Amino acid sequence: MYNIDTVKERLKSFGYEVKADDEFALTFSMQKVCSTIRNEINCREIPEALDHIAVDMVVGEFLLSKKAFAPQDLNGIDLDYAVKQIKTGDTSTVFATGEGCRTPEQRLDSFITYLLTYGKSEFDSCRRIRW
Repeated sequence: MYNIDTVKERLKSFGYEVKADDEFALTFSMQKVCSTIRNEINCREIPEALDHIAVDMVVGEFLLSKKAFAPQDLNGIDLDYAVKQIKTGDTSTVFATGEGCRTPEQRLDSFITYLLTYGKSEFDSCRRIRW
């Protein structure tokens, strides 16, 4: 099972330094994502196979709330590094180019959307039927 330290390390890898007053927002984001995943797959616990997806979703939720309520805190995020391209296996997602990603805010929005949605198709392999 992933924990808050894993989420903090993931945020740090994107250039965001977690502050003491971020604890509540991180905890809330974790609870929200855990609840969403558990409801989506109809399980009491999140399977280990979905931990990496859960971590990215928590980071996405956290960044989304920061963008809404304290956007100045996101100045440290290196969008050039974090958002140009994400490659997983033979799949590549490019954020920094194209019509819709010209400004840093648009790239941040695309990145947050990616974090919140990537891997949801893997939920199917862990889903339990509801009766």
